[in-house]
Amino acid sequence: MRARVLTLVSVVAIVSGVVAIAPVPVAGQAASVKKAAAAGAMPRMPDGKPDLQGTYDIGTLTPLQRRAGTPLVMTADEAGKLEQQVATRSDNLNAPIDANRAAPPSGGDGSPGPYGNVGGYNNFWLDPGTRYTTVDGQKRASLLVDPPDGRLPPLTAEAQQRPTRGGYNSRPTSDQAARDDDPGFEGPDAYNDPEMRPLAERCLLGFSSTSGPPMLPTYFYNNLHQIVQTPDRVMILTEMVHDARIVRIGGTHLPKTIKKWLGDSIGHWEGDTLVVDTTNFTDNTRFMGSTENLRVVERFTRLDAKTLRYQFTVEDPKTWTRPWTAEYTWPITNDLMYEYACHEGNYAMGNILRGARLKEKTDASKSRQ
Repeated sequence: MRARVLTLVSVVAIVSGVVAIAPVPVAGQAASVKKAAAAGAMPRMPDGKPDLQGTYDIGTLTPLQRRAGTPLVMTADEAGKLEQQVATRSDNLNAPIDANRAAPPSGGDGSPGPYGNVGGYNNFWLDPGTRYTTVDGQKRASLLVDPPDGRLPPLTAEAQQRPTRGGYNSRPTSDQAARDDDPGFEGPDAYNDPEMRPLAERCLLGFSSTSGPPMLPTYFYNNLHQIVQTPDRVMILTEMVHDARIVRIGGTHLPKTIKKWLGDSIGHWEGDTLVVDTTNFTDNTRFMGSTENLRVVERFTRLDAKTLRYQFTVEDPKTWTRPWTAEYTWPITNDLMYEYACHEGNYAMGNILRGARLKEKTDASKSRQ
C-alpha cells in the first residue's frame, strides 16, 4: 500500500504536456498495446519503434548487491522459500493490534511495527516488493551483474577521503552538515538550516535514487514508474515525490556549464533498445557519494507486452575504480499512480529543527547543573 493522496492533478498535467505532441491519439496507442498483449507480441509505435509506454511496478526483493561469495542466480526453491518468508512476515504484521495493549515505553520497545517503533508507518503503508526479479528466466540474487561478484567496485583513494553522508541522491546543498562524515545526518551544524537536510527529507527528490538515474527500487513503497513516448521525447514519471525525467531522442548534451538535478538525458535507438546517456549532474544530487563527473548509461528493452528490461552502467572515475552494471525487469501493472503529497517546508521539517533547538536547550541546562 503506498502512502499518497488520491489526486491525479499533477500527473495529468505532466503527462498531458508530453502526449500533446504525439502523432497518434493516446486511445489508439492503448488499443495497440492491448492488441499486442492479446497476441503475446511486443507492442510498437506507429513509427515502428518498440512501444515502451505503460505503468511499471519496479518493487522487488532483489537487493543492489549480494552477499560476498554467493551466486547471481538463485534456485527456484531458494527464491520461493525467501519469498514465502516475506509473505508470512507481512501477514503477521498485518494482523490486528490488540486494542487493550499497554502504551509502549518512551522511545519504543524495539519490536517491529508501530508498537515498538513509535510514530513510524505500520505495515499497511509499506510495499517493499514480494518477489525476486526474474531476468532471462532466472531468479536474481542481486541487481549488480558486473563486477561478477555482485559487489560495488572499491572506492578510489579520493572518494575514501571525501565527506559523504551515505544513501542515494541524499546529498545536502552544503558540506557543512557533513563535516564529521556522520552517515546518520548528525553533524554539528546539521540542524541549523533546512537546506542542510537531505534532499529526500526536504521532499525535493525521492530517496533510494528511485527517480535516478540510475533508477533503483525504494524497498519501501511507491514503486510505480510511468513512461510516455513520442518519436522525439520519452518522459519517465516516478511515483515517489513525482519526479519527471524528459529524455530527448537524438541530439547532443547541453554545455557542461548547464547542470541538472537529474542530469541531462539524451537517447538513441540501438535496434529495439532505447539507450539513454545522462551527464551534467549538479553537486546537489550525488548518487552514492559520486561527483559531478557521474555518467549513467541506461538501456530500456521491451521484452513483451508485459515486461521491460532495465539495464544501467554507472561510471565516475573519481568515485569508483571501475564502471559497474546492474539490471532487473519491470513488470507492467494496471495499478493507478497517485500524487505523492510530499512538499518542501512541511511541518515535519519545522518540528525537526525545533527538536534540535530543544535538545540544545536541554543539554545546556544539564551542563549548568
